[in-house]
Amino acid sequence: MSRELTQPNFILLNIGQALHNADWNWKNVCSPFIRIHFIESGTAKLIRDNKVYRLHKDHLYLTPAYTNHGYECDGPLSLYYIHIYEELSNHPSIFDLMDFPVEIQADQLTIQLIKRLAEINPERKLQYFDPWSYDNLPTLVRNISLQKSVPFGYEMEAQGIIKQLLSRFLVQASDKKLNIDKRIQQSLHYIRTNLHKPISIDVLAETCFLTKDHFIRLFKKNMGCTPGKYINEKKIEKAQRMMLTQDITIKDLAYSLGFENNSYFNRFFKKMTGENPGSHKKKILLLAKNSDY
Repeated sequence: MSRELTQPNFILLNIGQALHNADWNWKNVCSPFIRIHFIESGTAKLIRDNKVYRLHKDHLYLTPAYTNHGYECDGPLSLYYIHIYEELSNHPSIFDLMDFPVEIQADQLTIQLIKRLAEINPERKLQYFDPWSYDNLPTLVRNISLQKSVPFGYEMEAQGIIKQLLSRFLVQASDKKLNIDKRIQQSLHYIRTNLHKPISIDVLAETCFLTKDHFIRLFKKNMGCTPGKYINEKKIEKAQRMMLTQDITIKDLAYSLGFENNSYFNRFFKKMTGENPGSHKKKILLLAKNSDY
C-alpha cells in the first residue's frame, strides 16, 4: 500500500470499561464506526464473516465499520470498548486498502494506552450496552459534535493513542487483493483524491490511456455503474460526512465538492438521499442538539 494513498484521521466516539455476566449477546450489529475490544478477563465469542472467534484475556479485537457481526457471552466478562469514526477526507478508508487481522495480543504499553484513553475521556462512557441504544444517527451526530468541546491537548493525545492502537493491527495487515483492473483502480484513486473539484470523464480516460468509450465500458464492468454515477455518489457521500463534522453552508458545500451550481447539487443530493441538503443539515443539527448521550 502506498503511504500517499491514505492519511487517516479518527474521531473518538466512545470508550469505557464494561462488566458483563452472560448479558453481552447481540446479532446483526453493523455500524458506521470502527470497534476495538480489549478483553481484561473472562471469555466470549465474536461472530464475523461466518467465522467464530473466541475472545481471550489480554487480546485486542478489531471490527471495521459497516461489518455485520454479533457477540455471544455465557459467563463473566470484563472488557474495554472503543468506538472510532474514520474521517475520509479525499482519501479512501484504510480498511478499503488493507486486510486487518481480527485478533492481536496486547502488550503492557498497549493496555496502558487504552486505560489512559479512558481516563482522559470519562464522558465517552456508554450508559447502555445495547447497540441499538447508541448505534444510530442521533448518537453518532452527538458524539462527533463532542469533539469540538474536548481540550486540544486531549484531542491530540486521543488521536495519537488511537493511531497507536490501530498500528498494532496494521503491522500484521496485508494489501487487499482487489479483483479490479489496475487502470480502473488508478481512476478510483484519482476520483477519491479530486472530489473537491469537477472530474472529467475525458481526463479519467486519458489517465488510463483508454478511449472514452472503452474506459466507460471497462469502468461499468468493474464497478457495476457508470463513472459519472460513481463520481456523484462519492461526492454526495462526502457531503453527508462534511455536514456531520463541519459548520458549512450548503452553497459552500456544493462549491467545495466541485459542483458548478447549487441547483445541480441540490437535485442530485435529493435524488440520492430522498431529501434536499438544507433539510438534511437541519435534521442533523436538531438531532445533535436534542439527542441523549
